[in-house]
Amino acid sequence: MDIQDIKNRFGIIGGSPLLNRAIDIARQVAPTDMSVLITGESGSGKEVFSHIIHQMSARKHGTFIAVNCGAIPEGTIDSELFGHEKGSFTGAHEARKGYFEVANGGTIFLDEVAELPLGTQARLLRVLETGEYLRVGSSKVQKTDVRIIAATNVDVYDRVKSGKFREDLYYRLNTVPLRIPALNERKEDIYLLFRKFTADFSDKYRSPGIQLEPDAVQVLTNYSWPGNVRQLKNIAEQICVLEKNRNVDAAALLNYIPNENGSNLPVPVGNSSKEDFTERDILYKVLFDMKKDMMELKKLVAEIIQSGGNAAHVIHDNPQYINQLYQELDQPVTLEPALTIKKPAQNVPVDYNYAHEAEEVEESLSLVEKESDLIRKALKKHKGKRKFAAQELGISERTLYRKIKELNL
Repeated sequence: MDIQDIKNRFGIIGGSPLLNRAIDIARQVAPTDMSVLITGESGSGKEVFSHIIHQMSARKHGTFIAVNCGAIPEGTIDSELFGHEKGSFTGAHEARKGYFEVANGGTIFLDEVAELPLGTQARLLRVLETGEYLRVGSSKVQKTDVRIIAATNVDVYDRVKSGKFREDLYYRLNTVPLRIPALNERKEDIYLLFRKFTADFSDKYRSPGIQLEPDAVQVLTNYSWPGNVRQLKNIAEQICVLEKNRNVDAAALLNYIPNENGSNLPVPVGNSSKEDFTERDILYKVLFDMKKDMMELKKLVAEIIQSGGNAAHVIHDNPQYINQLYQELDQPVTLEPALTIKKPAQNVPVDYNYAHEAEEVEESLSLVEKESDLIRKALKKHKGKRKFAAQELGISERTLYRKIKELNL
């Protein structure tokens, strides 16, 4: 059976050289009884390759059992794998066969094998070397003839070096290493997979087909897909169910693809918890800036008091700070109930000798006004370029655009 026949039989989509190489290794190792360690990111399709190896082996008529080692509690994993005798522990009301006994003559797929406890690893090593094991609570040796295929999404050798995985077991499992490429390593297959998934879900939910615009195809291809094929399938299903417009462009697609730091994608459109968090950041930034200004003003007032109340002298010695306050706050600054520094008229030099003629002005504490003021200044500073203004404010460009519309700026 050639590679294309295997793809057709097991529903594998794509023509990536890395994918074809993985299928070819699985095809060659399947007729043997060698242990195989499948590595790859979560959601990349490791279990599919375990089925390929089992179905193309001499054990294809035997039992195939897939075990998620990370989902079984440490206290019961030995009982699940090797069985137990009646009364061997609390709750063991009767004897029970383990997976190695049930799958005798077949194949066991140990997913997330790196999560096995060290004690269970020792038992598994004995099975691999001699085919023997003991039920929990029994001294009678059991024999089994099982092929083991293991899989992991972590670097097992790193676990070996940190003492969390037995080195001898690692080399026994890793007789034939098989690496499944991540989805972002086979970009040429992403659109093909998406079309297959949307076609399947359109048939399942009896909805019109989905068509992607060229800009949406570009977004789909450039995304990093941390959840791999599983994530792509979930997003395809969401679009088939939720999207009213069956011709999907980039803006619509971004509603379903989560934003990630460091990606080359824009921020998703619509309301999200990430955008809400950014708006809170703006308010915190306003409050912290106000607190900083108040501290500076208190310091200035203290200097006035120490100088015997000669405010003009202190102001004259700090013209740079006063000008900075004018630029930042863009409104009168109140030092004391009886002393206020007014902002001078446009292009008129400040005469600090007459600062004592100020009147008291109550400062606005509205967060909306402060937010509007910050956005205006950022846009003015960057000459209306929203991209750089958004970076200055610490928010996304889309959020800035929405805030401009909301505040009628």
